[in-house]
Amino acid sequence: MKKILFFLFISSVTFAQSLPKGFAPNERENGFLKSIGITENPYHNRSVSANISTEPPTEDVRTMAEWEEIQALTITWSTDYNIQEEAILTQIVENAIEQAQVVIVCDDENTVESYLQNQGINTENVSYIKTDFNNIWIRDYGQNTVYKNDVGEAILVDWIYNRNRPYDDLVAEKVAEFFDMNMHNTTQDPWDLMATGGNFMSDGMGTAFSSELILDENSGGYAWQGFGENVFYPNHSQDDINDILQEFMGINNYIIMENLPFDGIHHIDMHMKLLDEETLLIAEYPEGVADGPQIEANLQYVLDNYNSAFGTPYKVIRIPSPPSSTGNYPDNNGYYRTYTNSVFVNNTLLVPFYRTEYDTIAQRIYEDALPGYNVVGIDVDNQGANLISYSGAIHCITHSVGVDEPLLIQHQSLEDTYPLDEYNVTASIQHNSGIASASLFWTTDLEQGYQEIQMTNTQDNNWQGNISANIEAPNKVFYYIQANANSGKSLTRPLPAPQGYFDFNVLGNNATNILTKTKISNIEMSVYPNPASAISCIPINSDKVFNGKLSIQNVMGQEVALIHNGEFVKGQKNFFIHANHFPKGMYFIVLENEGILIKEKLLIQ
Repeated sequence: MKKILFFLFISSVTFAQSLPKGFAPNERENGFLKSIGITENPYHNRSVSANISTEPPTEDVRTMAEWEEIQALTITWSTDYNIQEEAILTQIVENAIEQAQVVIVCDDENTVESYLQNQGINTENVSYIKTDFNNIWIRDYGQNTVYKNDVGEAILVDWIYNRNRPYDDLVAEKVAEFFDMNMHNTTQDPWDLMATGGNFMSDGMGTAFSSELILDENSGGYAWQGFGENVFYPNHSQDDINDILQEFMGINNYIIMENLPFDGIHHIDMHMKLLDEETLLIAEYPEGVADGPQIEANLQYVLDNYNSAFGTPYKVIRIPSPPSSTGNYPDNNGYYRTYTNSVFVNNTLLVPFYRTEYDTIAQRIYEDALPGYNVVGIDVDNQGANLISYSGAIHCITHSVGVDEPLLIQHQSLEDTYPLDEYNVTASIQHNSGIASASLFWTTDLEQGYQEIQMTNTQDNNWQGNISANIEAPNKVFYYIQANANSGKSLTRPLPAPQGYFDFNVLGNNATNILTKTKISNIEMSVYPNPASAISCIPINSDKVFNGKLSIQNVMGQEVALIHNGEFVKGQKNFFIHANHFPKGMYFIVLENEGILIKEKLLIQ
């Protein structure tokens, strides 16, 4: 198993995380007193030897998704926290140690070493480096892993931190220095961007999510931070922000949602998480309670206006947010308890836990959504170890560094289907050295093991494997993909395969229609009958005349037939295709209109 590096940063601070609230009383004095009187950009008085640029990379870049393979997880650890708080961090180490080298950045490694050993932690794979910082919320000020040309050189990108904490804003560069990685910082005009990692989530394919906090903290002027400190905001339009993220991080689809009224920090990791390229895990409240209504409104906005990177509507999984022991939620003085504030550590997922009656439900939801992952709950709500009272949890106090040479497997999992002669599994697979081979493993019985099918490189980075078997319906098919690079590196998707897998149902004749109509903006499209074997109807309904293109694409995204190109009338107009003119299999009906893309799956029998 490939070892990962697991960073812990140790200092002496206790604080709150929220914006625009000020410093908590115990923040390290020389951290903020240093910058009193500085009137512009007080974050970047640097003294590190890493190769740092304040200009965008010259090559195309891709931001890593959180579920991709990592070599390091960075954590800050405060020795000012009491023994119960340190126990939270110790649990993180303990549950990652089997696949992690732990590297602790601290000002007194002997104290930390003794503490871990006294807790029964084997420190054989623990190392230490020394640096200063101001607080534990490394997700917000830490490094972002970006790859040149999808799978090329790994570099780090660091934004301006939205707190006046100069030591914090140097930590990412210390990480770059330790790994001898190049870094690009958004600190100089016209690329000076302020952002926080808890308010950013990427799918690894050019789409990212944030709340409107990103607009607020780049709106010019300054925010009062207490103790005589001001935080000076850059001044950028939303278009400017989009351009900076595209140039530095390869984000070409930036989805911004309304701030939530009861979430004081406005970080999206407190109420949502991307589980894969097309699945959103969304925090749920009882009807009308706390941020529930705004979360649902934001979700509907996303579903109505955006598709996943595969061109299909996002899948949504809801996970209930627990109240306090007295039943209070954030709209009634309850802490912002959330299960979405979790972090991937390769095959392990670390999740904040609160109370058993709610934790067991959350664990089941995660395990059902992510088969094979080791879902570990870490209690952040105990008396004396109440991390959630500071408006943060596990995701907030951790950050990742991606591997040097990623073997990237991007795959849209198969949907439920009626019986077919063969089931086509496709994936985009890349490695810097090239791909030597790829295999598809599948079974309908996990106890009997998997069958292996060699995949074929069909075009560029696209690979395909066909399950050609008479699978009785109803049934469930489990499968995963393994790829081998020319360098000898091997990886599976999902990462914990064969214990982890994708799956789909082969439906019986009494199953309901597998597709529903989709409405995006003012345009509605559906397809029936579906599955199809003869003529299928495609109704297009719009409240105004528009120009667009209606086509059929195969599972590789290649156009196989043009249905209509030009003007679409106001109201409803039906278009028709002859399904028997096409080979059996899964297709997409695609409607394109001025940047809007609507896709519906069509199964041809």
